[in-house]
Amino acid sequence: MITVPAGTRILLATRPVDFRRGAHALAALAAAELGENPYSGVVLVFRSKRADRVKVLMWDGSGLVLIWKQLEANTFRWPPIVDGVMRLTSVEFAALFDGIDWRRVQATREIPKPSVPA
Repeated sequence: MITVPAGTRILLATRPVDFRRGAHALAALAAAELGENPYSGVVLVFRSKRADRVKVLMWDGSGLVLIWKQLEANTFRWPPIVDGVMRLTSVEFAALFDGIDWRRVQATREIPKPSVPA
């Protein structure tokens, strides 16, 4: 499980990418085709054609971090293939990374604070 700091933008590239690409090639792809600065702290998620692999690219302040994961028995639940990017919440990203259908999870809503009886 990857923990993402609160407030971090998480973007999913909806088109599959060539998984032979490394961190710098994915960073160049993000800048050129997605219009995103990969060195800004954004988390970029890339999918493979077979839908069983994911690459996550992020800048941690001192270098690019590339995380690669392949599911052994299943495939990741991906949105339809279209051009562009899609924003995910941290809860949706965690579900996607764990192989769970991210469309079925929701962020926890703020619990109201109890009022003091008068």
